Amino acid sequence: MPANKYIIKVENVWKIYKLGEVRVEALRGFNIKIKKGEFLSIMGPSGSGKSTCMNMIGCLDIPTSGKVFLDGIDIRTLKESELAKIRGKKIGFVFQQFNLIPSLNALENVMLPMIFQGVPKSERLERAKKLLKLVNMTSRMFHKPSELSGGERQRVAIARALSNNPELILADEPTGNLDSKTGIVIMNLLKKLNNEGKTVVLVTHDAKLAEYADRIAYILDGKIVREKIIKKHKRKEVVS
Repeated sequence: MPANKYIIKVENVWKIYKLGEVRVEALRGFNIKIKKGEFLSIMGPSGSGKSTCMNMIGCLDIPTSGKVFLDGIDIRTLKESELAKIRGKKIGFVFQQFNLIPSLNALENVMLPMIFQGVPKSERLERAKKLLKLVNMTSRMFHKPSELSGGERQRVAIARALSNNPELILADEPTGNLDSKTGIVIMNLLKKLNNEGKTVVLVTHDAKLAEYADRIAYILDGKIVREKIIKKHKRKEVVS
């Protein structure tokens, strides 16, 4: 087995929030291993812990107990500045709300994450143009988010997620604000990126979208309760 076969490993993670006198157990012994090059969907109903598990997989939060490994590194051993640097290089985020900067045009939005990685301006510009071409947004690169459709904004968001050439793309309900036809376009783009070697994790409540993945992990009450392995000609369920 090659070293660091898994880009993300989450081991027996609990995440507990205290809201005044109320104790909320968002994750309760959450475990997941994500192989490099895999397409994984995580499904669950509202309140199941999907958002918190996304924060853990994306190394955006520290567990109350348990461990999260990013490419073999225990994130609790890193300073916040070190974690932010590694996270910014290895993980690209795509959100339901797009999260584009309103005052910047598409090109500037895609260039922005590269600034924090110290990429020279000329390289930022060249790379951003190539990425916008990849998502068929060349003709709209100088338009601001308010001048773009929902589908166009999401394509810009995907280009931005790819700006630092991450190993992992983490997509949180990326089609939630799109019509079904545009949603299919976005899912096909994510599948294409996966076929080209990117690891993709999709967090969704939509069973049809989840089927784009190689594997579906079902979360309920803060832990994975079942998995389904999806193959081209054969599917089977794995119950834990």
